[in-house]
Order: sequence, then C-alpha cells, then structure tokens
Amino acid sequence: MAASERSLTKRIHVWARRSEARKQCESTSWCHYAPESIMDSVKGSNLVILCAPVEMIPSLVKTVAPALKEGCIVTDVGSTKETLCKECMKVIPKNAFFVGSHPMAGSEKSGLENATSNLFENRSCFITPTEEKNPAIETVLRFWEALGMNCTCVSPEEHDAIAAHISHLPHLLASTLCSYLNQKNKSWKSFAGTGLIDTTRVASGNPNIWDSIIRQNITEIELSLEGFQKELKKLDSLIKNRDYEAIRSFLVKGKEFRDSL
Repeated sequence: MAASERSLTKRIHVWARRSEARKQCESTSWCHYAPESIMDSVKGSNLVILCAPVEMIPSLVKTVAPALKEGCIVTDVGSTKETLCKECMKVIPKNAFFVGSHPMAGSEKSGLENATSNLFENRSCFITPTEEKNPAIETVLRFWEALGMNCTCVSPEEHDAIAAHISHLPHLLASTLCSYLNQKNKSWKSFAGTGLIDTTRVASGNPNIWDSIIRQNITEIELSLEGFQKELKKLDSLIKNRDYEAIRSFLVKGKEFRDSL
C-alpha cells in the first residue's frame, strides 16, 4: 500500500496462506496479482519481502529459491535477526541476494483492515547484512527510506541485543502486568483509566508471533529481564526504606527518558 502510493513499483504481487486474505488483497487498487502459489507470486520480481513469523522465514526463502530471477533481492520484516539471517543465507540461491530488515513499525492489531499507508513514516528501520560487500544492501536501505523510514545498518547480533531491550522487554512487561492484574478482583478492570490502557496496549499482540520471537532471541531477552529486575529491586528498596527523595529522583529520570522518545 505504501509502496504503491509512492510510485516505487510497477507491479505488486501478494501471497498469503489464506485464500480469503489473497482475495481481499486482489480487490484493492495496489495489488495486481495474488496467486494461490507462492512460487507464482515471486516469479519475475526484483524485490521479495517476507512478512511471517520469524521461524517460518528461512523455510519460505528455501521454498521460493527456485523461482527467484537473476539478481532478485529478498528481505524480511522479522523481529529477530541472528538465527534468521544465518539460516536465510544458507538457502538463498547464488543468483539472488538476501539482506535482513526490521522496520520498527506496527501495532497490536492485525489484518488488512488495519493497514495504513503511513505506517512507516518517521519510524526506525534496521538493516542487518551479514556481508559488508553485499550489493543489495543499498537497494534495501533506499526502499525503506523511500517509505519514510530512518534506517540504520547493524549486525544481526547487535540488532537482537537492541530489540530485546526496546521492543521485546516492553511487550513482556505489559503481558506480565496483565497476567498479574488478571489474578485480582475481576471488577477492578472496570475502573481502569488510560494509564493502564496505554501501558498494556502491546500485550494485545498475537501470542503465537511473540512465542516465536522469544524462542529466537531467548538469550538477549534473559539479559534484558535480568537488568530490569535489578532496576525494579532498586525501586523496591527505595520504597521499603521510605527514601522519598531518591524515589522522586528515580521518577524524574524515568520521565526524562520518556520525554526524550
């Protein structure tokens, strides 16, 4: 949708697992072709973008490999990168290129009915090449920039460390808070204000997708949780000691970070 609005492409082909989704895409003005076969969808393409649960992406690269034309570039939107990029590089054919991507944009809502063409504007995007001299890096970077994104190239390993802290940890904290409150009196949630709603929004994300992300980035997520637990214990100690001046300083630092986002 975003690529079409910006006239970045001559044709857009879409493949989806469900026939209902393919028909829905084909009924739009921006989708030219939504075949039943994923092989048919990639034939003749210059750029293939894989949007699926992270553990499925390498197998999709392997599936479409025989249908990729000479010089085709394959990228993805997966939220983890180290394992994914290694596996994809093993199965990408020699006549094509793979460069990992992670646009830091989206919401807890899924489905075409929730899609917006301005989703990527002024948002960050990671490009995670495994080879410095991969000629496709520049093309992938320019594609995301043309959608309005601010791109940064990092190694897959560095990406996973960053994402564990700024993306995966917040989701797990929101889910933990919801799990904890779910054990309390069920009538309490009727009194919830926007603070709780804003804080827990991401907990509505698809659990199957997040299960895959946790499995793929488990080591870095463990480190982020350990770091957060230390910070939480610090606050717990301040409260137990009734150290109100330090508590206020703690809150000020939190506000400063939030205001800087």
